[in-house]
Amino acid sequence: MAQDNSDFSINTIIGPNTSFTGDIETGGFTRVDGSIRGDVRAKGRVVIGERARMKGNISGTNVTVGGVVYGNIIADGHLIILSTAIVIGDIITRRIQADDGCFVNGKIVVCSNDERWSKTLSEHRDALGIRSALPVFQKHYG
Repeated sequence: MAQDNSDFSINTIIGPNTSFTGDIETGGFTRVDGSIRGDVRAKGRVVIGERARMKGNISGTNVTVGGVVYGNIIADGHLIILSTAIVIGDIITRRIQADDGCFVNGKIVVCSNDERWSKTLSEHRDALGIRSALPVFQKHYG
């Protein structure tokens, strides 16, 4: 299991009234209060603020969602979904807390041991690879 990243210094901020298109990869705490079209991959904590809007996937150690996420979430530690959150996508995590009033539409997998965690991540990545190859296959052979 990933270590608990107790360092609360924020490495990356997408502030309110800010829009960003592209993927973000950070080594620490990332906070989003604006809009993102792209993936966020962090080696630390990720916070999606209540007014944030995101179309893309999230992966981080501990993830808190208060806004809208249209994409998959992978949290190696724990995931907190606040009452103001809307998540449309699949979730893979080791622990989850979903507040009353939140909305989630997707598959949720909670893995308590390392073996199941590794297997679930592998299956998820395999499925993504197949889905991303389908349009190319259909274009040439469909």
